[in-house]
Amino acid sequence: MTPAVPSPPPDPLPDGFAVRLDPRVRRRPDGALLGGSPMRLMRLSARARSLLADGRVVVRDATTAELAGRLLDAGLAVPDLPARRPDDVTVVIPVRDRPAGLARLLTALRADPATSDLPVVVVDDGSVVPVPAEDGVRIVRWEESRGPAAARNAGLRTATTALVAFLDSDCVPRPGWLERLAPHLADPRLAVVAPRIEALGEGGESWLGDYEAAVSALDMGPEPAAVRPLSAVSYLPSAALLARRAALGDGFDESMRVAEDVDLVWRLAGAGWRVRYEPAAQVAHEHPARTSAWLRRRVYYGTGAALLAARHGSAVAPLVLAPESALAWALAVAGGRRGMAGAAGVLGITSVRLARRLARPGEPLPLAFAAALVLRGQAASGRALARAVTRHHWPLAVAVASVSGRARRGILALAAADAVAAWWPQRHRVGPVRFIAGRRLDDLAYGAGLWWGALRARSPRALLPARPPRLTDTKHTRRSE
Repeated sequence: MTPAVPSPPPDPLPDGFAVRLDPRVRRRPDGALLGGSPMRLMRLSARARSLLADGRVVVRDATTAELAGRLLDAGLAVPDLPARRPDDVTVVIPVRDRPAGLARLLTALRADPATSDLPVVVVDDGSVVPVPAEDGVRIVRWEESRGPAAARNAGLRTATTALVAFLDSDCVPRPGWLERLAPHLADPRLAVVAPRIEALGEGGESWLGDYEAAVSALDMGPEPAAVRPLSAVSYLPSAALLARRAALGDGFDESMRVAEDVDLVWRLAGAGWRVRYEPAAQVAHEHPARTSAWLRRRVYYGTGAALLAARHGSAVAPLVLAPESALAWALAVAGGRRGMAGAAGVLGITSVRLARRLARPGEPLPLAFAAALVLRGQAASGRALARAVTRHHWPLAVAVASVSGRARRGILALAAADAVAAWWPQRHRVGPVRFIAGRRLDDLAYGAGLWWGALRARSPRALLPARPPRLTDTKHTRRSE
């Protein structure tokens, strides 16, 4: 039975809560805002445009609270809050057979003035050598392992504070991490906020260390974001989370030994809670140092997709692709003048349809704007298709390549292009050979786990593509007119 989470309160954002436009959001000449993930177009009233003139809104009344909340929910704005030291937090640490990492983490917590006096609960999930007693640390011990989800839930039930900070024992929080996360919880509808997970150290000891330091699967990137399925940041790793205890309800799904963190985030989002990623807060993580252990973990992560598909359907789709984009790419790949002309025709028709949806009464069709959006989406779908070929669906790609020389050459070119494109932003941190080797092994391992999980579940749902949400064209609420 899936654990229940409560509904969020209807309370608005409090006075003093501030948001600012995401730098990636574009202002249209008519004052509309374009951005977010999934992308949307928000048309603002004259009153809303005046409140947002400098790109920032501070909540002072019902009107500004509604505007700020709308911008947050649309993914067009991010909180702009000063750091604050929290005092109503319990730190929960699940651990199994990692005494050195646990000691390192406890030392870091004691050394940080913001966390030195916080209550700490360590849940010993069946360690061979029991976790020894520590001053100021409450220990919950099990003789046999029940898994990380059950361990976190035990800590959640033990805590009595309003907030709970989950930290894995292979983590070391950077100074100021909690002060950057805590202000987000002033939002009464926020359930969870997570820091950026960085590598502990800078790699250099092995080729794998360099690769993981550059593009760890736990690192959600440098930009703050709302977290929801089918968005740019669709999940959060549970290695480090700050949560509102009352929002979590029954907590993590203890039947899941993998992907339980993704499942929790998606259940919270589905219930109407806000979930955020805040990279200004950082927590270091000790990544696997041995290639074999790293590959096993990547395969293991891949198996979680089948579990998520059974619970959340298309939210776990490895490829999000509109039918018209797929048709245009198929025609273009087919080649020749007819194929390219057909692809251009599909994109042209799609542009006209989008322009009609975006048109305002009494104004000409925004054909150029719509065409730019369609081409932008087509480029993104091309990158997603290439990624699916080299990562999620590589077994199919290998099967096709084995019977077609043309397909084999195309797939090899895609694999090389994908790796080089991903390496280029990290070129100052890791060399091309190490990065490309890591990229290809990473994708092979994850894809193998994805297919193994689907076969074990006897369901293809984790392998199937999904349609993207339509570009939303919304107006601001009447209250702000």
